[in-house]
Amino acid sequence: MSKCEQCIVREFSSLKALNKEELLKMANCKTSYTIKKGEPIFEEGESVNGIYCVKDGICKLSKLSANGKDQIVKLVKPGELLGQRSMISDEPANLSAVALEDMEVCFIPKSEVLGFFNNNNQFSMNVMKTICGDLKESDDHMVSMAQKTVKERLAETLIYLEDTFGKNDDGSLHIQLSREELAGMIGTATESCIRLLSEFNKNGWIDLNGKKISITDKNKLKRMAE
Repeated sequence: MSKCEQCIVREFSSLKALNKEELLKMANCKTSYTIKKGEPIFEEGESVNGIYCVKDGICKLSKLSANGKDQIVKLVKPGELLGQRSMISDEPANLSAVALEDMEVCFIPKSEVLGFFNNNNQFSMNVMKTICGDLKESDDHMVSMAQKTVKERLAETLIYLEDTFGKNDDGSLHIQLSREELAGMIGTATESCIRLLSEFNKNGWIDLNGKKISITDKNKLKRMAE
């Protein structure tokens, strides 16, 4: 049995539609990589001639704005695929993907993926649904940025980080973003983000311990986010 057949994370992505023969084909052509924390998987403007399957670890998808700020668009967890839109549109990557912790990813060449597209309707439908889901998330994020205050966006983001990526044994958020990265997620200056975190801490909604953030009053944050 090939590693692709045994790999549990494929059940969380479009790859779950592939049959045994297609999984064997994929196993024979894929390349596995270990990406260290802080290293890019690919960068904005780069040609991504295939897709990356995230086996382990978390990365950020971000875009560099005209003023040099790194705007985080999405966080990607194990089981998700990277590079689908660029591969289908045949355009360079619109975003950069950088590891937030040590990662294991598998690269599947474009020629192989397009073969699955032509021969497996369920796979192509799954990919389309994923891209549509990303567009919906992008719409929601755009509305949030336009209509919510920075304070509301910070509360919403902290809840998202806990609900999506969980907590460490000490209760702190599993994903440890730098203050600059957190500011990039909510679309504000780093100084404003630091000031708001201190305010949340003073109000007893969160606890700050170095870089670690623990949510201590989730209900207050939820009310703030709404």
